[in-house]
Amino acid sequence: VQFVESGGGLVQPGGSLTLSCTASGFTFANYAVGWLRLVPGKEREGVSCILEKDGSTYYADSVKGRFTVSRDNAKNTVYLQLNSLKPEDTAVYACAAGPRHCAGKVWYDYWGRGTQVTVSS
Repeated sequence: VQFVESGGGLVQPGGSLTLSCTASGFTFANYAVGWLRLVPGKEREGVSCILEKDGSTYYADSVKGRFTVSRDNAKNTVYLQLNSLKPEDTAVYACAAGPRHCAGKVWYDYWGRGTQVTVSS
């Protein structure tokens, strides 16, 4: 299983970014996919998840209304649109995949190394 994430960078508070992740090594269309936030010294945080079939989406309370997850099964790619960014959104964002239909805190079995997002003025 491999993930290639891109799109991170340095952005000012209130700014936007779009992250992309292309996956391989598993049947993408059969898995829920989404994004995690990795911050040194903190527990891994699930940010968003999108179901494999009907595309239903789920978000952490801290990002609801600001982030949007989407997927393109034909391209084995999942996206995360980040809007109205805050300094506390600073983290490594890693895409993830799992068979548990976005259920539970740990819905994923696999995750990538991530792309750094830094929100600072």
